[in-house]
Amino acid sequence: MNALRTIEKIYKDLFEVEPILVRSPGRLNLIGEHTDYNMGFVLPAAIDKAVYFAIAQRTDRTCKLVAADLHEEHEFTLDRIVKSEKGWPNYLMGVVDQLIKAGYNLKGFNCVFGGDIPIGAGLSSSAAIEAGLTFALNHLFNLEIDKLSLVKLAQKAENEFVGVNCGIMDQFINIFGEDQHALCIDCRSLEYELVPFDYDHVSVVFFNTNVSHSLASSEYNLRREECTKGVEIIKKEFPAIRSLRDVQPEMLESFKTKMEPLTYRRCKYVVDENERLLKACDALKVHDLESFGSLLYQTHEGLSRDYEVSCPELDFLVDETKNIPAVYGARMMGGGFGGCTINIIENEAVAEVTSLIAKKYKEKFNREATVYVTKISAGTSIVSSEVNETV
Repeated sequence: MNALRTIEKIYKDLFEVEPILVRSPGRLNLIGEHTDYNMGFVLPAAIDKAVYFAIAQRTDRTCKLVAADLHEEHEFTLDRIVKSEKGWPNYLMGVVDQLIKAGYNLKGFNCVFGGDIPIGAGLSSSAAIEAGLTFALNHLFNLEIDKLSLVKLAQKAENEFVGVNCGIMDQFINIFGEDQHALCIDCRSLEYELVPFDYDHVSVVFFNTNVSHSLASSEYNLRREECTKGVEIIKKEFPAIRSLRDVQPEMLESFKTKMEPLTYRRCKYVVDENERLLKACDALKVHDLESFGSLLYQTHEGLSRDYEVSCPELDFLVDETKNIPAVYGARMMGGGFGGCTINIIENEAVAEVTSLIAKKYKEKFNREATVYVTKISAGTSIVSSEVNETV
């Protein structure tokens, strides 16, 4: 909680009043990659790294934002919200913009924020900022917005004001996450189910490749097009099919000769991944970490071979864990072509395994692999306030 107390102290030193304190976590996705835009399932969880907010009302219509980690400030008024060239203020102003457009009555506020989510590691610091501020303003001004509406407002802030066409998973897990649980989210209906991840003997460890290949954005859009192309072919015979979510493995197999091999492989990965995710949920419900870990390796294989969004660095980090008994499973996480691998490792072996893998990675690529050790945690909440409230 050191980061929280730092944010609180900075706020009190600047504004000399007692703020409301909010914790807004980063997230990981255990399994279910590139399934969201195919209306499938995802299995994210909130983590113990977070963005912290200290916030209180003003008496005018001015909003002052202080990014503690960047040592930067930004000020705007509720009557004129204009994009900032600095970048970071847009994630917060976008939230205010959405609340005003939705008809909510706001006043000015002072806000100091910062935390310990690694930037650029794929742990969703942007959603933590957006959803965290949405949650904080809802509480601060007694707006009485329900949780799902908070999620949608935060997502729209990134889509419309920041200009990033993200899905809803990151904001959803931020608001709905619960300690020692992952969340199986149906990306079509937005129904969800809590799935236990209550293991005291393992940690979720990330190896950051520290590479970002330029293919990522263009190939991401191409994968979406390839999936859509496959769906259109299937719809000619099965008009009820709306997305790859509706396609079973047997149905897809019957179209193997009617699709280009590349289109078939892309569709196969997505159809298989939805099946794997449901099996993964079943495994976690009966505390079968071995089966769960095996499914993670299968996902990586599919992402690398069929969906082709991996890279040599990611493949190397996953392959190096396969013969280590203390590692239950590993895979690349995120859009691909760089970023992190996610690994389930026994606590007592974390130091030894991470040291070994990082050493081999440096020898192979002459590049450092940054290591982050995390635990599953609760979603966004009020940590404390003037009346010591806990939500």
